[in-house]
Amino acid sequence: MLELKNIKKDYKSGNETVHALKGVSLSFRKNEFVSILGQSGCGKTTMLNIIGGLDHYTSGDLLIDHRSTKDFKDKDWDSYRNHTIGFVFQSYNLIPHQSVLANVELALTLSGVSRDERRKRALEALEKVGLKDQIHKRPNQMSGGQMQRVAIARALVNNPDILLADEPTGALDSATSVAIMEILNEIAKDKLVIMVTHNPELAQKYSTRIIRLLDGEVVDDSNPYTIEEKTAEIMKLKKTSMSFITALSLSLNNLMTKKARTFLTAFAGSIGIIGIALILSLSNGVQSYISSVEKETLSSYPITIQDNSMDMSVMMQTMMGMNAESKEHADDKIYSKQMINDIMETMSDQMDKNNLAAFKEYLDNDSAFKEHTKAIEYGYNLKLNVFNEQGKNGLVQVSPNQVMEKLGFGNMAQMQESFMGAQVSSNNEVWNKLPENKTLREEEYTLLKGNWPKNYNEVVLAVDGDSEITDYALYSLGLLNQDDLSDNFEALQKGKEIKKDEQVSYTIDELLDMEFKLVLNSDLYKKINGIWIDMSDDEAYVENAVKNGETMKVVGIIQPKEKALSKSEMGGIYYTNALEKHVVEEVEKSDIVKEQKENKDTNVFTGTPFSKNEKFSLSSLSDEQKMQMAMLSQEDLAAYMSSYNDNVNATYESNLEKLGAVDMNSPSYINIYAKSFDDKEAVADLINTYNEKQEADGKESNVISYNDIVGTMMDSVTSIIDMISYVLMAFVSVSLIVSSIMIGIITYISVLERTKEIGILRAIGASKKDISRVFNAETFIIGLISGLIGIGITVALNIPISMIIEDMSGVANVSSLPVAGGIVLVLISLVLTIIAGLIPSRIASKKDPVEALRSE
Repeated sequence: MLELKNIKKDYKSGNETVHALKGVSLSFRKNEFVSILGQSGCGKTTMLNIIGGLDHYTSGDLLIDHRSTKDFKDKDWDSYRNHTIGFVFQSYNLIPHQSVLANVELALTLSGVSRDERRKRALEALEKVGLKDQIHKRPNQMSGGQMQRVAIARALVNNPDILLADEPTGALDSATSVAIMEILNEIAKDKLVIMVTHNPELAQKYSTRIIRLLDGEVVDDSNPYTIEEKTAEIMKLKKTSMSFITALSLSLNNLMTKKARTFLTAFAGSIGIIGIALILSLSNGVQSYISSVEKETLSSYPITIQDNSMDMSVMMQTMMGMNAESKEHADDKIYSKQMINDIMETMSDQMDKNNLAAFKEYLDNDSAFKEHTKAIEYGYNLKLNVFNEQGKNGLVQVSPNQVMEKLGFGNMAQMQESFMGAQVSSNNEVWNKLPENKTLREEEYTLLKGNWPKNYNEVVLAVDGDSEITDYALYSLGLLNQDDLSDNFEALQKGKEIKKDEQVSYTIDELLDMEFKLVLNSDLYKKINGIWIDMSDDEAYVENAVKNGETMKVVGIIQPKEKALSKSEMGGIYYTNALEKHVVEEVEKSDIVKEQKENKDTNVFTGTPFSKNEKFSLSSLSDEQKMQMAMLSQEDLAAYMSSYNDNVNATYESNLEKLGAVDMNSPSYINIYAKSFDDKEAVADLINTYNEKQEADGKESNVISYNDIVGTMMDSVTSIIDMISYVLMAFVSVSLIVSSIMIGIITYISVLERTKEIGILRAIGASKKDISRVFNAETFIIGLISGLIGIGITVALNIPISMIIEDMSGVANVSSLPVAGGIVLVLISLVLTIIAGLIPSRIASKKDPVEALRSE
């Protein structure tokens, strides 16, 4: 079954070649006890290692069951050692951190034997050598003879055909040596036992065959064997493989023998994880807080859709890009640079006209929107002319607000209204509209005194949460003298000090007694000789119009609720939707509106057709118009010419809007109030569905575009937090790399410490991959422990961090590590440590098993 044909083995020693074996040819029987004798250095152990597949011959051939091993690959030698060979070493070569039972079972794990079967066979092998009651002991708890018996049990457990014993009694006393030899003699009855020994007495007593070596050659063979027939069945090699569980067990037991070092290594590796986890905790906590604000508070903000919308982000990008562009000129000339035209072009491109009339009709008839909304409010470009006859400085126009104009900012306010829409410009107004929906109104405000408006001519006064009204609102309402404000502003511009107004107070009855006058837009125009003239600059005319206007009475005082959108109320008057409808109805009855509607192609303010786009000129007038002009007074003529030039670009629709003749079916903006944050997202999806339907029907002009300003702001904050978190994590990640390198070094040290264990594993059939797997398992364990320590410390630190932040800001649980984040960080720790251990594990797998077994 085993035959050596002219085996030679050479070693390189510096520049010299050492011939360890010089053409050894031997054949062995299937069962015999062979002793190999010879002086030290004669090649005994070398031949034994070649027979056992630990070392490879330089030339010749080793035949196993008549199969040549010249073409054996590493996996074939591994299988051969595991299934065919059993080793018994002089120094026992047991793995010190494994129990007796685990040491014996190890060869079976490589054979893929089940756990129960492994235990059964290991116990049987230990029983044969008389150690069944010692299975839980570690090798360092046993005597030399006991350890050698464990080594024999390990060699026998896989039922090998050949047992190789290298000086099995060399480290034992005489009595123990005899006991070991008796065991080997019993084994030799049905197996081939080849023993290397320096003890000729034991060899003579127990061996059936003695072979003597001298200087690498066979000089004597007491019972040679010649193989005549070579027709025996050729051996079939079985695959060997160590499971990852076995590798984990080996590495865990090894790490447990160095608990302090393992913990310190894992803790050092966890520092980077702790840093990233803390950043992730804070980021997650802030993001959660933002999400809660969005869900609890920002869900109350409506989705606002205006008749004209603009993508302000594109506008900002355009303005920022102007400074980024750079162009060099070769000559010394000065060139113009496009700026205002680019801005205007961008504004034109990004300005979208929304058909809110069609969308309003859709909303009124669509039940899906109603399921997700608590209110849908419509707004109109309806300018209400409201005056206070009892103002501190006489007649004061309350609406539109004149305070900004008094301070010289009137043009800025007009520009804001032109580009941002009427709703945004209403932020400057103190005469505003109450929510039409009763539920929404009661969610926003609490009635402090009086009653809610029941009639169109009833309004309420709003104060803030501290029952205060800003001085801006008081100036606007005429309760403080606007001339004083104007004088103070002029003084500030001149660098003078101003005297601050003393705080004033009002009784409830004083405020509830307030009255205002409403003047229709159409009432500010007067027809003179067939031409309508704007009389809003004629003080006497305006005073008379106010005197004849409708009285608006304050019937209640309201205050915003704690979590209301209007919590920062600056103060002002609120009217109802009934007033809007009343004004529209009354305006429709006016002569100027009737005349404009009857003459849709003629501008009632100029008497000429629309869209002529030309300045006032007598040559453009008819004879009749010239006669009418001649009858005007000088003041009326100047007013007409000014009105003409102001209305040269007017349209039929803009004239009706100016007069207050708005279409209640065509709002200028729509506010959609969702029931919850999730409903708000559902509403956005419904708007997208509406747009898709309009596009499918070929009605692209009905597609709605809008800006969720609040959502955009929150997204921007979230993006900034994410960016900061990523930057910090990138810095902290450096420590992860450093710790990974450290773990790689520690793993390499472990390879050096476990070199003999590597040799033992290779001797019992472990492949190079199995050895790599053992050390990969070790780094896996360290990485897992590092990750868990890091997450555990982070969770512990999050408690005081959250308490400190809550004490400073009032926001609870700001530092909170997400479960998914913790799992990912543990996985990152595992991956990095495994990568760090790849080089050391590869070094371990390449170690020569013979050299490894010699190490201490």
